Amino acid sequence: MTSSAIFWALLLIPAAGSGICLLLRTPRAVLLLVCAGVLGSAVLAFCAAARALACGGLVSPGEWFFLDALSAYHLMIMMAVFSLSSLYTLSYFRREAQTGEFTPRLARRFGALWFGALAAMTLVLISNNLGIMWVGIEATTLVTAFLICLHRSPASLEAMWKYIIICSVGVAFAFMGTLLVGASTARQLPAADALLWTKLYAASGALNPVLLKAGFLFLLVGYGTKAGLAPMHSWLPDAHSQAPSPVSALFSGFLLNAALYCILRYVPLVERATNYSGWSLRLLALFGAVSILTAAAFIYFQRDVKRLLAYSSVEHIGIVALGMGLGGAGALGALFHMLNHSLAKTLAFFSAGRLGQMYGTHDMDRISGALRAAPVWGKGLLLSLLCLIGVAPFAIFMSELQIVSAAAAGGAWWTMGLFLFGVGVVFVGALKHAVSMSWGAPAEGVKEERADALEAVLAFAPMAALLALGLWMPAFLRDAIVQAAAIVGGRP
Repeated sequence: MTSSAIFWALLLIPAAGSGICLLLRTPRAVLLLVCAGVLGSAVLAFCAAARALACGGLVSPGEWFFLDALSAYHLMIMMAVFSLSSLYTLSYFRREAQTGEFTPRLARRFGALWFGALAAMTLVLISNNLGIMWVGIEATTLVTAFLICLHRSPASLEAMWKYIIICSVGVAFAFMGTLLVGASTARQLPAADALLWTKLYAASGALNPVLLKAGFLFLLVGYGTKAGLAPMHSWLPDAHSQAPSPVSALFSGFLLNAALYCILRYVPLVERATNYSGWSLRLLALFGAVSILTAAAFIYFQRDVKRLLAYSSVEHIGIVALGMGLGGAGALGALFHMLNHSLAKTLAFFSAGRLGQMYGTHDMDRISGALRAAPVWGKGLLLSLLCLIGVAPFAIFMSELQIVSAAAAGGAWWTMGLFLFGVGVVFVGALKHAVSMSWGAPAEGVKEERADALEAVLAFAPMAALLALGLWMPAFLRDAIVQAAAIVGGRP
């Protein structure tokens, strides 16, 4: 299969799935198609990523599509999150279909938008043209906005509009940054090649550093808004808390990563053009530290479990940005942390969603005895929260330890101090909420519920992976992270 055929298949499979969903008559048929289409795309994506890692990258004729180690690594994370979330829809929406809340019309709309989100995010990752990459991010905003208000209510509509308005302003900033980066070529490249990342990377030493720095500021604020970096994160808690749990898992598990990926694409251009001055890395570390501290302040006082998880996403995206800002071993830890956070947050939203259906609320003051009421999902929520706050031996502890070690090795003592203070506050606050929800007697009227085999697998698989990665890293994963980190901040 040629590289061009692979790229087009990655885009056309979800596009076709979106259209077919509109023709199906029952919610079950839509959800089965969603699972089949996403799993089929996942198989193709993992094969493409493995091929790109083995041969140094895949490029389509004309260089419009490109898959290197950085994009291949993100593609694998995205498909893991999409696959788990798609399977989870079978369980989550089955209850709503039984009550008549998840109607055939609503199911068709969900399936079309879900496949549309997959196609848009795939376009972001495989595009070599930075302008098309921007189009992909804008498309994710438009498509996922309607997933937020799948169940229409005043709160979900408000969250949708806040998401559209704030992220559209952010994407407009990113558009200005993209134009400035194109202008920085100073006619060193033909107009047709001015936004091709491979061409810009090869000619980065001749780019105008002033225009490039100005463009990066716009890009950091613009894409940082979509990534949930503080102080541009204000849309995120409302959107995550109001969206259906499979959508919330997708948002936290990968949509934020996709926006951060766009920022990372520009870091090597800035660093090479400024003779590796570390200018862009210091900005990333600054925004990362601000995000961690902002999230810590809000997490301690949260009452809604999904808003708690949303602010946790702000914290962890900040950790990734801070680790990238440290460079070297910090970048390795940050990329590893990105995978760990995606798996843990996906499980956390799965568990919060099912418990919310059982208890009829996401208010943590009214959720108690989750371990007794729902042994599988109660354990899933408890263990995922423990993982997210960095309890050993889970993988997030290891990636955070790598970032702390990189800060110490580089003499970044203030950065390390702020990081440890922020995650320490989060540890105390989130642990308090986890204990109060997990133990005690279930609330009156809440019936104990046993999970089926699929739910048990969906709860067990991410946690088993996080435990295994905390103890041992497979060679292929280590190689993928090393190659991806070399693209972001590696020196020649």
